Amino acid sequence: MELEFIIRGIIIGLLASIPLGPIGVLCIQRTINKGQKYGFASGMGAAISDTIFAAIAGFSLSFIINFIDEQRIIFQLVGGVVVLILGIKIFITNPVTQLRKNKRKKSSLFEDFISVFFLTLSNPLAIFLFIGFIAAWGGSNSSEQHSIISTIFLLIGVLLGGMTWWFSLTWIVNRFRKKFGLKQLWWINKITGLIIGIIGIAAFASAYFI
Repeated sequence: MELEFIIRGIIIGLLASIPLGPIGVLCIQRTINKGQKYGFASGMGAAISDTIFAAIAGFSLSFIINFIDEQRIIFQLVGGVVVLILGIKIFITNPVTQLRKNKRKKSSLFEDFISVFFLTLSNPLAIFLFIGFIAAWGGSNSSEQHSIISTIFLLIGVLLGGMTWWFSLTWIVNRFRKKFGLKQLWWINKITGLIIGIIGIAAFASAYFI
């Protein structure tokens, strides 16, 4: 029974992680610029954030869900601005300066992890995505105690699913990393910043059409 819910959770974690939004683009950019462990650390920030969202949905914490639903426009506006600022920052960053900084500062894994963790948390509307996923894949139980245990195993699966995706993505990207020179890195920064900026503007603008 526990294995069944872990597998269900892995499916949910993969479904939530695979779409390449701003987080996916950012993890790819960091993997190319800095290496797999930095991209994976960034991905883990998203995976743990997603697990928190899944926990809120899985345990049916209605007071949090209702608050987010009532403040949906505000959250979307703030999230859009955060993503837009990130896109601008990446766009104007010089990859040569960034590489020199990385050489001087050997370890910034925690910074990469925590930045994506809070970036993902800036979009709490993802909770509604997990409500849908859990309704479709989470299963149901008659016993309240059994339901709590099942939800815990489901959340373990969600985390494992996210970890699997981010490790696979950054491993594949890292395989081709050495083929990129400074000119290609410059273009990657520009394209990444532009894509993330557009996503941020779209999120900001869509708040007016909810």
